[in-house]
Amino acid sequence: MIDFEKYTLANGLRVILHEDKSSPMLTINVLYDVGSKDEDIKRTGFAHLFEHLMFGGTPAIPDYDDIAQRAGASNNAFTSNDITNYYITLPAINEEVGLMLEADRMRGLAFSPESLEVQRKVVIEEFKQRYLNKPYGDVWLELSPLAYKDHPYSWPTIGKNIQHIEEASLEDVKAFFKKHYSPQNAILCVAGNIDIAQTKEWIEKWFAPIPGGVKYHRHLPLEKKQEKKRQLRLERDVPQDSFTKVYHMPGRMAEGYLVGDIISDLLGRGSSSWAYKSLVKEQKLFSEIHISVTGNTEPGLFIISGMLSEGISFEEAEKGVEEVMQKVRDGKIKQAEIDRLLNKIETTFLFHEMSHSDIAYNLAHFELLGDIDLINHEIEHYRSLKVEDLKRFANEFLIEKNASVLYYSSKNKQQ
Repeated sequence: MIDFEKYTLANGLRVILHEDKSSPMLTINVLYDVGSKDEDIKRTGFAHLFEHLMFGGTPAIPDYDDIAQRAGASNNAFTSNDITNYYITLPAINEEVGLMLEADRMRGLAFSPESLEVQRKVVIEEFKQRYLNKPYGDVWLELSPLAYKDHPYSWPTIGKNIQHIEEASLEDVKAFFKKHYSPQNAILCVAGNIDIAQTKEWIEKWFAPIPGGVKYHRHLPLEKKQEKKRQLRLERDVPQDSFTKVYHMPGRMAEGYLVGDIISDLLGRGSSSWAYKSLVKEQKLFSEIHISVTGNTEPGLFIISGMLSEGISFEEAEKGVEEVMQKVRDGKIKQAEIDRLLNKIETTFLFHEMSHSDIAYNLAHFELLGDIDLINHEIEHYRSLKVEDLKRFANEFLIEKNASVLYYSSKNKQQ
C-alpha cells in the first residue's frame, strides 16, 4: 500500500506527498496537463519543444542544470500526446533547492531569442535523427494520420513536420507557456525521504506566490467511428519488411481499457504468449512480434507490430495475425490463462519495490486521470475480468473495419 497526502494550494496547484525514509533520496515530479494533443494543427511539436525550453533558464536562474548538479541532482523530462512531465531526484538534504528550481521555472522563463534558437536546433536534430534518418523512424509519422482523421493524436509528439518548429516565433512560445504552464494546470508530487510538515512549508514558500493563471479547458474534436479498413504501403531503405496493424480502443479511464491491456499481454507478453508461439516459433512468419496498447488518456490504439521473416509476404504475415485475433474473438482464451497472467501482474505490483521516482510520477498521473486511489486498487479491477469480457472487447474493437495497417517494405524485395 502506497500512502500519500494530497491538498491544493490557493493558486490551484495540486500537491501530493509520499514519505519513505528507506532511502536518503527523494524525487520532485511536476506534471503539466499539456501534450501534443493540445497543439494547433499548424503549430505542432510545441509541447515537446517546451520540454527543452524549460531547461533554458529563467530571469532569476540562467542555468538550471548548474545548480541542480551542484545539489547532487539528476533530472529529466518527457512529453507524450497527453502530458509533459519533469522530475528531479536529489539528496533529501537538498530538497528545498529542488523545490526552488521547479517553482522558479513554473513562474516564468527567460524567453530569450538565443535560448529558443539553441533548443530549436536540438529539437530539429532530434526530429532528423529519430524520425527521418533512422530505419523505421517514420513509421508513426505515417501511421498516426492513417489511424486518426479527426483527433490531434493524428501527429506524433515530435510534430507533423520540421517546418512547424523552424517557424516557431518567440511570441508563439510565450503564448504557449502562458496558456499551459501555470499552477492550475500542474500537479506537484514529492516522494521519498521527506518530512511532510517541512515539505509543506517549503512548497508554501516557493510555489504559493506564483499566480494561478487561467485554467485550460480543452475542446478536442472526437474521432469518428472507423467503418472501413485503412491501408498504406511504403518502401524504404531498411533491412527487413515490417508490419504494423492498429485498432482503435477505449482511453485509459474508459470501460474496456483494462480488457484491451490484458489481451495485449496475453498475446504479446514474452516467449510464452500466443502471438510469439504461433507467429514466431511455430509458423516462423515473423522474426519478432510486439503487441501493446498506447494507454492514451483519450481513445487510443491496440498495436500489433513485427518484422517479417525472410521470404514471407505481407499477405501471409497478416493472415497469421488474423488467425490469432480470431481465436480471441471466438473466446478461445481460457480463464486459467487470464488468472495466471493476473497473478504475475499482482505479484509484480506487490513485491516489486518501485523507486520513489516511479511512485512520484504514478501518483501525479493517477491524480490527473481523476482517481489517485487507483495506484493501490487498480489490480482489483483487473481481477474482475472474465473470458466473456475479452471476447466482447475483441469482437467490438479487434475487427478489420476498425483496423489501420502499414505495410513497410524493404527496397529490392518483391511482395
